[in-house]
Amino acid sequence: MPSGKTSGRAYTGAIQHHCPNATLVIDRFHVVKALNEALDAVRKDEWRGLDKRGRQAIKGLRWMLGMHARNRSKKQSRFLNALRTSNRRIHRAWVLKDEFGRIWHFTYPGAARQFLKRWMTAALRSRLPSLKTFVTTVRNHFDNILSFIERPLTNAVGEGINRLLKIVKNRASGFRGLEPFADLIFLTIGDLDIPAHIPSDLRTL
Repeated sequence: MPSGKTSGRAYTGAIQHHCPNATLVIDRFHVVKALNEALDAVRKDEWRGLDKRGRQAIKGLRWMLGMHARNRSKKQSRFLNALRTSNRRIHRAWVLKDEFGRIWHFTYPGAARQFLKRWMTAALRSRLPSLKTFVTTVRNHFDNILSFIERPLTNAVGEGINRLLKIVKNRASGFRGLEPFADLIFLTIGDLDIPAHIPSDLRTL
């Protein structure tokens, strides 16, 4: 999901204008990222209102809230469920976040559409500002998010490679030209077997 309301609409608008017959699929990675940011905004709001003891009680919660249900231990799930009485706002935001994850498992677009509409209504009723903002974002990209149900496309591989390229560039503090940058990219993530190119008499292993 393109970041920023203006850039997002410009991006989708350009595709619709220049490729009217194309189906735009919003990558689930960006949707999940936006939802996690909305959830973390609730956590931050609550954190600011707590005393030292209260903050200690929810220390490390950010990492736990962002975990997928299948990756949580029973102890972690019990801790999160206990928020129902100790911090209802964070608990409500977390429950909504987990419930939203069901959208990716639908196979029938009509059922997914009805589920997403019900979820949006529940999120608005939560009266959590960051969740309401997320609902607005979902509403602006509603059909393009649902496109994922029929065409589960993702640019996760491209995003991963892009992240590695940024690491390569930052590690070298930049490059004077494209060729040395390309060389280090191939050296870092290519399939070059470096040990095989070292003469046997120079090898230490």
